Amino acid sequence: MTSEPVSPAVPFERNRWTFSVGTLGRDMVYALVSLYLIVFITEVLNASDTFVWWAGWLILGARLFDAVMDIVMGSIVDNTRSRWGHYKPWITIGAVASAVCTLLLFTDLGLPDTQYVAAFALLYLFWGLTWTMNDIPYWALLPALTLDQKQRERIGALTKIFATIGLFSVVVAIIPVTGALGGDTRAWFLFTAAVVTIMLAGQVVTLVGVREPRLAAEQPKVTLRGLWRVVTGNDQLLWTAVAMVLFMTGYVTTTSFGVYFFKYAYRDEGMYTPFGAVLGIAQLTGFLVFPLFRRRFSRRALYTGATAMVVAGYLVFFFSPMNMIWIGAAGLLLFIGQSFIVVLMLVFLTDCIEYGHWKLRRRNAAVTFALQPFINKVGAALGTQIVSVVVVLSGINSAATPDDVSAEGLLMMKVAMLVLPLILIVAGYLVYRAKYRIDEARYSQIVAELAARGELTDDHR
Repeated sequence: MTSEPVSPAVPFERNRWTFSVGTLGRDMVYALVSLYLIVFITEVLNASDTFVWWAGWLILGARLFDAVMDIVMGSIVDNTRSRWGHYKPWITIGAVASAVCTLLLFTDLGLPDTQYVAAFALLYLFWGLTWTMNDIPYWALLPALTLDQKQRERIGALTKIFATIGLFSVVVAIIPVTGALGGDTRAWFLFTAAVVTIMLAGQVVTLVGVREPRLAAEQPKVTLRGLWRVVTGNDQLLWTAVAMVLFMTGYVTTTSFGVYFFKYAYRDEGMYTPFGAVLGIAQLTGFLVFPLFRRRFSRRALYTGATAMVVAGYLVFFFSPMNMIWIGAAGLLLFIGQSFIVVLMLVFLTDCIEYGHWKLRRRNAAVTFALQPFINKVGAALGTQIVSVVVVLSGINSAATPDDVSAEGLLMMKVAMLVLPLILIVAGYLVYRAKYRIDEARYSQIVAELAARGELTDDHR
């Protein structure tokens, strides 16, 4: 776990694989909390409308507060000086602490609504803060491994493959596994314990396996005033963040409605698992073929094509009959296109580190890359809040059976699941086209100028 330059004994491929493996369990935990905590509350605990209403707003507030704390955590990581480097101490502390908080979130505390709301608020806030301790340094480690755009894309694609396996293993397994275990709170706790164990094992692989090169000269510690300048002075970072928040809000909103759609609209909750498997395969396929398409097309062309696929997928889904052939085809379009956009936005964000270094004359990788989890949390917060409000207003939460949900309630869910996300994702693409300026040629020029200024080390080559 020492921070040392990459040498021939520690090749790029080792860093690439050991870093990527760490996302497997992390994304299992994140999927469990971001997609299924609200399902656990409404379908397993059978919480009242009042509790669901307040829980939704508490989740929104906690995530937005935690998203702001991401930036602060980024500065803490950048200011960290240890024998293990900037990142690994916080990755370790955050992994263990967030594992404990995740287990507590999926535990029936046996409290009355009023007390449970207060306890839930504190637990969720602690979960967000401890997750931040792990999330910020983990993702900041990626751009610290190389300055080469192609290598970053290779790491990003492999990372997202493992992340997708983790995410969709939860999507596919959670209903049948918890059902086989009894479907009660104990079953969900056991499932959560297994997921948390996998996360901790993956983090050990990253901590032991990754060797961090020294890409740039050591930077002075960032102050609060400097922190503000790092974020607001990087215009490309801010526009990337806007585009990503719009995309992630749309994406999380759609996926969070999955269980409700198949239970109340499709009327066969059992089909959620095979549908999730199809989407997982689609997303994995997208990550696997991304490097092949990248050899022939520019990033801008790939983003345009991927957005067109996503738009087509939403339109097919909205107008399709309740038939798995049509719904499955829509899912393939949506998630193959989405996989390309996820990788592209990840590398857009990494390139903003060098842009900020070039423009502001200081390198703050963790602060800059803190925008990634910030974006994910804001998107997840808004998406979850949309779901919690809609399941109450549509009558879904209070419905004893699918037959008790009105046609108007189902239409409300369908619009929130498919129309609103489509608008948000297209808006994110338009922001990117209008404002993002770091293409391949511009990035090469930025790195060359940083090297000429003596602000990079020999390890960056």
